[in-house]
Amino acid sequence: HRVLAVLRGSAVNQDGASNGLTAPNGPSQQRVIRKALANAGLSPSDVDVVEGHGTGTVLGDPIEAQALLATYGEERDPEQPLWLGSLKSNIGHAQAAAGAAGVIKMVQALRHGVMPPTLHVDEPTAEVDWSAGAVELLTEGREWPRNGRPRRAGVSSFGISGTNAHLILEEGLEEPVVEGPVWSGVVPLVVSARSAASLAGQADRLASHVESGAGGVSLAGALVSGRAVLGERAVVVAGSAEDAVTGLRALARGEGDPHLVSGSAVPGGLGKVVWVFPGQGSQWVGMGRELLDSSPVFAERVGECAAALGRWVDWSLVDVLRGEVEPGLLERVDVVQPASFAVMVGLAAVWASVGVEPDAVLGHSQGEIA
Repeated sequence: HRVLAVLRGSAVNQDGASNGLTAPNGPSQQRVIRKALANAGLSPSDVDVVEGHGTGTVLGDPIEAQALLATYGEERDPEQPLWLGSLKSNIGHAQAAAGAAGVIKMVQALRHGVMPPTLHVDEPTAEVDWSAGAVELLTEGREWPRNGRPRRAGVSSFGISGTNAHLILEEGLEEPVVEGPVWSGVVPLVVSARSAASLAGQADRLASHVESGAGGVSLAGALVSGRAVLGERAVVVAGSAEDAVTGLRALARGEGDPHLVSGSAVPGGLGKVVWVFPGQGSQWVGMGRELLDSSPVFAERVGECAAALGRWVDWSLVDVLRGEVEPGLLERVDVVQPASFAVMVGLAAVWASVGVEPDAVLGHSQGEIA
């Protein structure tokens, strides 16, 4: 799994009735920021930039800015101010997803080493005493130096009714540079799409990607874990970049190849049926009661089992399946095993009676016998 960033710390609080349903509360915002810093084990100067909630309102912006000045800005080196911006200047208010959008923005900013600008800022609001601390607006993009430590960002999101959240992100470890793709044995390159034409197009692009130097185990893992699984499918089984390109190009041309398997997944169509018979542990009291009353097929098959067992046991299989015995009886291995067997073969008879036949069967423990 690629680590895009580290969630270094977080905090959530609620300011209760305070200023009312729609009005933010500055002291509560300060408390949530300090709590998140404490949770992360960091001081305010360890954070470079904050992605503000940024309501854009005459009421909300000054309150948020003053909370940031009081927490991040005071006693901070003016040469290394806290930089402040908001994604709402790009996309507007995403409502319940506003905080998530801010997290996505700052994760990408950490990865690229750039602090993105906030748009449409003519001048800082005059409602805030910006001299109270070292906080500056990101009116243009800036390079993001590390200054001897990992880059870090805070993300604020405030909800209506007074819920406040603050998250601190830290850049992940740099991924090691690998000289060329690592083909560790044979790996499957899984490709899927909604149509045959899209599958061919994706295969062609993927072949070019492998030819450019990508591939191997990391590519195979990304294709399996990072892509949707759609109806048109193919797998190129490759032990080298050459195998991969050959198979992918064949798929793109609609041709066959020894390294290639392809087909369509048709819901309810070409799939086969497997019956799985479980072992001890899947039983419960009264597990056959309803089917004994509602399914003549089940009742008949269980009756055959009861007749076969009758000469060997001193308890009634039907009573056990109806739950009409002492509770402890079903805990006995010599009872639960044949009772489970009877339920399983009874269920198999029910499925068969409605036309469902297995292409394969497998079982565990008593299920193997069933």
